[in-house]
Amino acid sequence: MPRTQRNDNFIDKSFTVMADLILKLMPTKQSAKEAFAYYRDGMSAQADGEYAEAMQNYEEALRLEENTYDRSFILYNMGLINASNGEHDKALEKYHAALELNPQMPQALNNMAVLHHYRGEQAEAAGDTETANDQYDQAAAYWTEAITIAPNNYIEAQNWLKNTGRMKADIFY
Repeated sequence: MPRTQRNDNFIDKSFTVMADLILKLMPTKQSAKEAFAYYRDGMSAQADGEYAEAMQNYEEALRLEENTYDRSFILYNMGLINASNGEHDKALEKYHAALELNPQMPQALNNMAVLHHYRGEQAEAAGDTETANDQYDQAAAYWTEAITIAPNNYIEAQNWLKNTGRMKADIFY
């Protein structure tokens, strides 16, 4: 039984019924419809913390999905799971792949910045200031790019950029 048929939540069930109706009525290729079903099941599993199941669904959705924009969000969600599992290199790979398909994805840039910032903190705690500064500079570059795309978002990142002197110009406010 597909995950979406097991939802106990009224809103989730309603969304599933509506999404299934829309999918049936849309003049879309069968593979695109199947890809969406796997993506939807992946999101449901991810929301429930069932990361292995979510990843399997995303992998199948990625195999079936042809639309680059939709593929970018599948890859982004896979990156979220990798990051949650502590697989930061894999997460960065997925975020990079998502950005190659959709360069206007500030959330991927933000998450990449967060991972580099975390690595900077780890290096700083270990006494490796050179690596820490390199990681912080990388975080700053990704946050600057994310803020350029979405200037009203990432206020904490903007403050960090200002406080650390890494903001090139006060163009975001």
